[in-house]
Amino acid sequence: MHHYSSGRKDGKGTFRRWSLLALASVAVLLATSGLAKQPTLAHRAGVALNAGNPSNALVPIDQSLLSSNGLTDEVQWDSFSLVVKGQRIFLHSGEFHTFRLPVPSLWLDVLQKVKAAGLNAVSVYTHWGLINPSPGVVDFNSFRALQPLYDAAKEAGVFIVLRPGPYINAETTAGGIAHWATSQVAGTMRTNATDFEQSWQDYMAGIIAETEPNQITKGGPVIAVQVDNEYFQSGFGNQEYFQELEDKLRAGGIVVPLTYNDPGEGKNFVNGTGHVDIYGLDSYPQGFDCSDPEHWSPVVTNYHDYHEGTNPSQPFYFPEFQGGSFDAWGPTAPGYLACQELTGADFQDVFYKTLWAANAKMLSFYMIFGGTSWGAIPFPGVYTSYDYGSTISENRLLNPKHNELKKQGLFLRSSPDFYKTNWVGNSSSSAVSVSNSAAFVVFLSNPDTNAGFYIARQTDSTSTATTEFSLQVSTSNGTLTLPQIAPSITLDGRQSKVIVTDYKFGASSKALYSTASVFFAGQIGGRDVLFLFGDSDQEHETALALTGTSGVRTTSSLVRFTSKKAGSTSDSIVNFMSGIKGLVTVWDSSTQLVLFADSDTAGTFFAPVVQSTSKSGDAETFKNYWQFGSNETVLVGGPYLVRNASISGSELALRGDLNASVMLTVIAPPTVKTITWNGQRVEANAKASSTVTSRGGFAGQVQLSSSASGVHVPTLSNWKFADSLPEVQANFSDAAWIIANHTTTNIPDKPLFGDGRVLYGCDYGFCENAVLWRGHFNASGNEESVNLTINGGEAFAASVWLNDVFLDTAFGNSTNNDNSIDEVNKVFAFPSGAVRAGQDNIITVVQDNMGHDESGSSTNAVKSARGIRGFQLNTGTFGDWKVQGKVGGYTNFPDKVRGVLNEGGLFGERQGWHLPGFDTSKWAARSLSSALPSGAAGVGFFVTTFDLNIPANTDVPISFVFDGGSTATTQPYRALLFVNGWMMGKRVGNLGPQTKFPVHQGILNYKGSNTVAVALWVMEPNANVSPTLNLSVDGFLDGGVGPIALDNPAWSPRPEV
Repeated sequence: MHHYSSGRKDGKGTFRRWSLLALASVAVLLATSGLAKQPTLAHRAGVALNAGNPSNALVPIDQSLLSSNGLTDEVQWDSFSLVVKGQRIFLHSGEFHTFRLPVPSLWLDVLQKVKAAGLNAVSVYTHWGLINPSPGVVDFNSFRALQPLYDAAKEAGVFIVLRPGPYINAETTAGGIAHWATSQVAGTMRTNATDFEQSWQDYMAGIIAETEPNQITKGGPVIAVQVDNEYFQSGFGNQEYFQELEDKLRAGGIVVPLTYNDPGEGKNFVNGTGHVDIYGLDSYPQGFDCSDPEHWSPVVTNYHDYHEGTNPSQPFYFPEFQGGSFDAWGPTAPGYLACQELTGADFQDVFYKTLWAANAKMLSFYMIFGGTSWGAIPFPGVYTSYDYGSTISENRLLNPKHNELKKQGLFLRSSPDFYKTNWVGNSSSSAVSVSNSAAFVVFLSNPDTNAGFYIARQTDSTSTATTEFSLQVSTSNGTLTLPQIAPSITLDGRQSKVIVTDYKFGASSKALYSTASVFFAGQIGGRDVLFLFGDSDQEHETALALTGTSGVRTTSSLVRFTSKKAGSTSDSIVNFMSGIKGLVTVWDSSTQLVLFADSDTAGTFFAPVVQSTSKSGDAETFKNYWQFGSNETVLVGGPYLVRNASISGSELALRGDLNASVMLTVIAPPTVKTITWNGQRVEANAKASSTVTSRGGFAGQVQLSSSASGVHVPTLSNWKFADSLPEVQANFSDAAWIIANHTTTNIPDKPLFGDGRVLYGCDYGFCENAVLWRGHFNASGNEESVNLTINGGEAFAASVWLNDVFLDTAFGNSTNNDNSIDEVNKVFAFPSGAVRAGQDNIITVVQDNMGHDESGSSTNAVKSARGIRGFQLNTGTFGDWKVQGKVGGYTNFPDKVRGVLNEGGLFGERQGWHLPGFDTSKWAARSLSSALPSGAAGVGFFVTTFDLNIPANTDVPISFVFDGGSTATTQPYRALLFVNGWMMGKRVGNLGPQTKFPVHQGILNYKGSNTVAVALWVMEPNANVSPTLNLSVDGFLDGGVGPIALDNPAWSPRPEV
């Protein structure tokens, strides 16, 4: 189904809806109705409101110059930017995977934190393997649902770029491809092979059905859909595969633009078969090694040239730009704090602004929130945590990266002139003149308003030196050398700055220039507001035409006003001297409010969008969206987080989080007389309020809840124990197990030796987590060993028994151990007396499947040969081989809520011992640190329960910590951590690095009983294994996102296998 707008479409698929009459009509309506009350008029008449700066409200967008896909004019574009509903936007986005946060009630929390950073969108991968766990089954329940995400995005006021794959990479098993398809599809994956095409039909049909009514054309948040992921146009069936996906999306009614993310500067899918509407480039300039976080690779310098030579008629789009890094298994793994440092606030400052300097107007940072690769979600190269060193940490706490991103986000939101700029040149040519060659400056200029943006960094982007320089700039008052009063512009090491010229703010004000950075610009309560900031150990200046009556200048000795003319005007030059700490009200008049703060203080402020109160049209539908539903905001300083704001009559209601008692500083319309924080009235401090501003200023103390000091978590004790490896006992029957008798496989890596039988778990429905094999042979008595080749993926392990006698463990190491092993060929010797001559003997293999590989250099790499690739006795032959993984395999697994990737095939898992409500009253009491009886190798289950009573209206992140957080890798054990039935962690004691496993409310019951189970696999006997496990409170936030639903189904009887 194709949906066309009512506009007339020319032969190029461009909508022409421009008319002077329409523009004139809009001008009259705006003049009579007020800008904030008619935020959708621009869309109806082709005028961009650019609501963040009302002075730009009537900058026209000539629709005849815009491109579209011919299906909708709700999302269009030109060479500068996206145009959504007739308004230019700077797409400022971050990646968020809902499947890595399996508590839908918490998705709004992440989205509100994204919005608070000034971002206006999220990019979202969906996971084929979770949604379509077996052929013909499509499941959008629980955490797999899309509708709760779309609803939360509308509530938060952020757009969505949906990325459904089918292949997504994302450091997830098989790159997100359904495990069943990796063994059932004979053709080459990710091509137009007929059986592969058929395999994704149901999944994509489900994605389309969920998404089609949630496109922006129908009042939803989805503005674009990406086709597959980081793919190449050349090669057999490649471009045809892309075309098949695009045809499927279009036939299902997806009318928003289709996009693509090129893994390198390959110019794929710009033209030709399978080409997309908007091309994008992924870039990770620091790579994925966080071991030396102070060492930087330099910025990429050819971005702008590449775009101009690739798709200059489209906006420059980075679907993935580095927002962190993944981390691999191994004892030398640096951990995610190092990744957070490598890609920290200074990296964001320099590298993100390098994208701005390349004239990119569509950015998405991978990741904004990494989350948790729980269960079997990871591919073998990563461990459970997917924190990624991202702006929002795995436990959902904000880190220093959030403040830097917020400074950038609010500048972009405040600066609609920046959405349309020409790239003029840089200081390597005559286009820009700087006094010091150690500074590198790029000049961008808005062709309609002549606003200028000079983006400065160190010429050596890795330099930590202090560089001082002056800069010649073009202004409406001629060429100036900046600064005029201060001695220089300063770059303190790894720092970047945007020097603005002819910068409009509010309804009628303009800064001729500013070497101080812009934090916020716009209107509040009918006044033009400009909030500048800069490092306290540097000098900054701006030139302004100060207007209004009853104006009051700051009396601070560190702020100097001068009458020196800036060019041909008498704008006041305001010099901010070094040493300023806190917020300074520079100018406070009837028409203007000018503020300055040091960088740290600026980072404590938020500018929440005030929700529209309109009851009709787009202003109601998009009531939480800046530009589209609301043009109103306030400034709020002090709290940990401001989630949202609303004004009713004379009351401003703020909701957010506190991590300490603070002075709340608010700048609001003067009509606001009362302020509430999370529903509680805040008493004003009259003296402090008056120092902020005499019109709409407010300051009052908000107190952290007294319950903060009363939050305690219990010690995990009273463990109950049961053996979880009865399979090695003589009386165990595997009669209900599947006979592994296949002699052919679609998996490319064929068996290496044996008798022709294929022992790959996925060929029998057991693709993930622990898989057990039992090979029977009738012994002659001459058997001395068995040769096995076992493949489990990087960092795997497999322990082998003959009957009830432990033989040995094969260890797969990791890249951070300088010895990446995903497959082991090993001869397991039989101890004397272990073979039972004349009887049925059994080789038992307990194997940990670490996930399927990603595509890599071959799209068929996802067809990983997990299992036993070779088996041979030194003499004699095997009879039956039996195999067992999770109960029911991928076709009939019982736990439909937690899904196909939650469980494996350990006996305790098959029995449901990890689930709440399983009766352990008859089990033995045994501490976890005592490990298995007699120091044996094997598998045991430890279960206990504990109660929590966390106060309501709080957010208290909790983690489980093994071994006191020790990074030692001396204990050869693996532990699966189950919390209320969810497998939330895999601890590998001999590899590391992860010891701490955050578990969110919603998995944890904060007002009741919780069950924790540890499946402990000891891989060597008498190895002094003694794991410990404790609870840790990671923080206390007074506020929170609201009620969190529980969805933790309890134990019920299961089939005996």
